[in-house]
Amino acid sequence: MSVLRNLENKIAGLVEGAFGRAFPSEIRPVELARRLAREMDGHRQQSLSSTYVPNSYVVWLSPGDRGALAPIEDGLVEELAAYLLEHARAEHLALASAPQIKLRTDRRLALGECGIEAKLVAGTPRSRRGDAAGGPRDAVVPPAGGANAGGAQAYVSVAGLRTPIGPRGLVIGRSSDADLVLSSTEVSRRHAEIVPDEGAWILVDLGSTNGVRLNARPIGVPTQLTDGDVIEIGPHELTFEAY
Repeated sequence: MSVLRNLENKIAGLVEGAFGRAFPSEIRPVELARRLAREMDGHRQQSLSSTYVPNSYVVWLSPGDRGALAPIEDGLVEELAAYLLEHARAEHLALASAPQIKLRTDRRLALGECGIEAKLVAGTPRSRRGDAAGGPRDAVVPPAGGANAGGAQAYVSVAGLRTPIGPRGLVIGRSSDADLVLSSTEVSRRHAEIVPDEGAWILVDLGSTNGVRLNARPIGVPTQLTDGDVIEIGPHELTFEAY
């Protein structure tokens, strides 16, 4: 039996017995898992060497469905995240971090209906690189290429200040916990990220409000960087350097 099938059986088992009999018409956890996988597949973004998919999911449920799942919500969220991680591995899809899933209530939804919001967001520094044998909190795709991706040390220069890009990449944004902080209301809290990928450096828009421009052109998908590229984020111009 495949890993995905085993995970589906575990998810189904969470509501067998009393819960399954008491709420026959609500949305089923296995159905949620399959809908999340379809949402992941529907938001693929192709770079030169990888196919990126969202790693953050908000699932909107009707009050009745949310109430029925409340007793098992924590365990269900963990199993759904594990299912998405295994699906990404099976399809050779790249994730910026292990999948994160949150359940929310929308009173406009009827019993059995749901909505899913999927986003690509920055991973935490300790979880951007993973181990294929680890669980959903440990295993992350794509593998990092190290500080010297492709044999080149990389930097970003802005306003005369030069910032080295670490082995796990560089998060750029307005938030104080970004690796490179840019002060402007036009900059999102986590605006963009530069990540190593198979010997190259990739620029990723993290779902920013105002977008990212590379050499005066907006990017819509993760894009490989080359020495001398100019990245525009809000009013700031950043120069990418690789040696």
